[in-house]
Amino acid sequence: MSFIVDNEPVFRLAAFGAILAIMIGLETAVPRRKRVASRLRRWITNLSITALGAVLARVMALATVPLAATLAAAWAASHNIGFLNAVEWPLWLETAISLAFLDFAIWFQHLLSHRVAVLWRIHRVHHADRDFDATTALRFHPIEIGLSILYKVALALALGPTVFAVVLFEVALNGFALFNHANFAIPTGLDRWIRRLVVTPDFHRVHHSVHRDEHDSNYGFSLAIWDRLFRTYRAQPREGHDEMTIGLGRHQSAEPTQLGWTLLFPFLRAPPAERSSPKERD
Repeated sequence: MSFIVDNEPVFRLAAFGAILAIMIGLETAVPRRKRVASRLRRWITNLSITALGAVLARVMALATVPLAATLAAAWAASHNIGFLNAVEWPLWLETAISLAFLDFAIWFQHLLSHRVAVLWRIHRVHHADRDFDATTALRFHPIEIGLSILYKVALALALGPTVFAVVLFEVALNGFALFNHANFAIPTGLDRWIRRLVVTPDFHRVHHSVHRDEHDSNYGFSLAIWDRLFRTYRAQPREGHDEMTIGLGRHQSAEPTQLGWTLLFPFLRAPPAERSSPKERD
């Protein structure tokens, strides 16, 4: 277990780098949509904000009270805390339960980030991107990254998953996020079958529409079941994938490609409708 904990960053970085390279290759070979913003400027901003989030995550993991899901899982196991640490079930079953529970929890967290006004102010940094590609999956404000880490720590303490299950989930979550944000074309018939189980790029792209009823749908990152089960699934954007507008309606300029603006965006004064109710936003 200590080997997994000690080498988790290496495992995750290796998987992340390999999947990102594959997605960029597919985007280059068979692009789904034409770009509307500078690829270089977007990539610099999206990768820079990711690096800042990674630094924050590392600092939290090295804090006096370590804040990381894997460390929390290891601590819970050593102190017999959490539901799964109180039962004697086969490892395969506990791992399956852990993966399903954690995936649902991330779906629910994403739902809250749209429904709770203060969380939406932070999360809209992700939605401000005017294009949709694998780097969009990395575009989360450091504050949101920090809150997400605390949320996962709480989940690990409550559930008591194995460290292996947590590492496997984190790698899968990052991989699926890169996949379902990637700008590459999947044949319609194949996409129809894949999305029965997991979230595809066409499935998730609807969530990045400028229209509120569309970006308040399709919250899943990995499994497709949660949106279908809780009736937040929308099959296609009303304007089609080629013609739909991605981003936030009030921010269709070059601002979202700028790192400084992106970091300050949660603190910029929002229009009255957006401040009063997340249901009236972009």
